[in-house]
Amino acid sequence: MLRENLIYSTYYAPRGRRRLYTLGKLLSQRYISSHDQLIGVIGSEGAGKSTLIKALFPGLELTNDDDGVNLRPTPIYDFNPEDFFSGHTFHLDYRYESAFHQQFEIVEAVNRAIESGRRVVIEHFDLIYEALGYNAQILFGIGEEVIVARPTVFGPSPIAIKEVSHKTIKYRLMAHSAEDITHMVLENQYDYKNPIVHSDVKHGFVISFDEKPDIDIKELETKVLEVINTDIKIQPSRERHIKIGDHEMFCTGVRTHVKSSGQIKNFKLKKEFTYDPYTKEYLLVGRVGEKEIAGFENLILEPEVET
Repeated sequence: MLRENLIYSTYYAPRGRRRLYTLGKLLSQRYISSHDQLIGVIGSEGAGKSTLIKALFPGLELTNDDDGVNLRPTPIYDFNPEDFFSGHTFHLDYRYESAFHQQFEIVEAVNRAIESGRRVVIEHFDLIYEALGYNAQILFGIGEEVIVARPTVFGPSPIAIKEVSHKTIKYRLMAHSAEDITHMVLENQYDYKNPIVHSDVKHGFVISFDEKPDIDIKELETKVLEVINTDIKIQPSRERHIKIGDHEMFCTGVRTHVKSSGQIKNFKLKKEFTYDPYTKEYLLVGRVGEKEIAGFENLILEPEVET
């Protein structure tokens, strides 16, 4: 019997729906097998769990949207293994469902589907793990990084992945808000109206330019810090837009932000542009937060050896 050698892999969790869809498609191709029946998804509110699930399983109808509003009755409870036309893949948000169903009802519904060869994708899997009594065949955790793990009896457990994801999500929120504030300053005060390419770096962001901008980076940093220190409100506006104070701007990750600019800690820009010889782009790098041990080293439990 061939066993999967994957312990866990990590990827930057991109900010913005389009980039997260692209990553999800890649992860689906690399890691999900047609034999996987139980998939666990873990992460804090607003981390992008629902978006990731839509990317991993295109066409799967989620039982609640990003605002927690039920779209239709959860079909897993009506699943009948004798019904030839019954669904094959079910989605279930445990936190949402626990407000309407007792835990044993949810566990029974999941077990019935699994035993009948169906697939179940569970959001907030860490909350049902102990009651279920067995782990998912593949786990996805989303915080600052997307963690992909195929557990064995030695881990990782959903609880360990939850701890890492919960600890790192704050940096993703801070980086996204700092990124959009920097973008806003570039547009409003430096007249950069052309599309600006965004990407990721640990505890930060990267903004790419086709030509080296004639910008004093220290001055730009000061202007961004002025907005941050003013502690202005950051909130969703109309569809795919946010408001930073009174300024409205396009954003496809409207929930992945801090609530106000003052929550962004230790913002700084690298004081020179980094040139990428492959893409021939000039990269502006911004960082937030501080170094912190997230606990990746605790994901796998080492088996005890008697001496």
